[in-house]
Amino acid sequence: MGNAILEVEHLRRRFGAVVANDDVTLEVRPGDVVGLLGHNGAGKTTLVNQLVGLLKPDSGTIRVGDADAVADPAAARRHVALQPQAQAPIDGLTPRRAIELAGRIRGLSARDARAAATALADELDLGPWLDRRALPEGGGLSGGIRRLTSFAMAVAAPMPLLVLDEPTNDIDAARRRLLWDAVRRRGEEGSGVLVVTHNVAEAERVVDDLVILHHGRVVASGSPARLRGTQDSDLRLDLQLQPDGQDPTDDMAAPVVIRRHVRAGRRALLTVATDQASAAVTWATSLRDQGRIDGFALGPVTLEDTYLALTGDARTESTEKEPAHV
Repeated sequence: MGNAILEVEHLRRRFGAVVANDDVTLEVRPGDVVGLLGHNGAGKTTLVNQLVGLLKPDSGTIRVGDADAVADPAAARRHVALQPQAQAPIDGLTPRRAIELAGRIRGLSARDARAAATALADELDLGPWLDRRALPEGGGLSGGIRRLTSFAMAVAAPMPLLVLDEPTNDIDAARRRLLWDAVRRRGEEGSGVLVVTHNVAEAERVVDDLVILHHGRVVASGSPARLRGTQDSDLRLDLQLQPDGQDPTDDMAAPVVIRRHVRAGRRALLTVATDQASAAVTWATSLRDQGRIDGFALGPVTLEDTYLALTGDARTESTEKEPAHV
């Protein structure tokens, strides 16, 4: 796999009859931000727990730098900073103190740890809460501020590998943007970053590569552009279906070529060519006026279409349908 900071090969982990990770292979190189994408229960956190030595795989290998994380998890952990999915236990501490302690544990001097806490407060807009104490049962600090503090603790000192498990949980939209910018910055500074998430739209904007995990298996990997698998000339027609969920393409032919059709709940996501945009809008407007759909939107193809198709939780048709002649 070359000069990767993280190399996972043919990893398997079973819990009784349940296969949580099934032949997982992936890599993270220095400077890259890699997204591990999957639904809840796809096996993402099980994989993370093996990377940091909290679980031992049934088979396969994990290398972090030069360390064998299976044979010597303690050596591997010295190269890794982890933000776990669960909130950090900071009751009784202020965010400033929690960040400083994390920095000190990672080898920073007291002075550098204080500077890191101040810099991270500015970077993540934590200033108003920096010296407010976290209280038991969620008191003192909101879930979002606790989550930002947990992220700041993970990145307080530079590490070769940064593993973030659902880092944006509970965080408001404005600070999510700040956090993603901070993640991207760590990659630019040379750390390898593995981001575990189920948020397709956010992952697409930030990562260099994606690994899509479904029922414990890697079903696709590569750059977002490659995984979209469509030309720049493609568009997505999003039909918002009525409460009965009936898809108008089930019983009538569309007057445009449908390159891909994904059904997700009360949405039909159709991939069409840009040169058929006018016909697609005319058709969708007609469906809305007839009361067959609630509404529609036309825009660029996104990774969500591919993700829904690959995870198999939506009805997908990948063959092209010829347009109806109207």
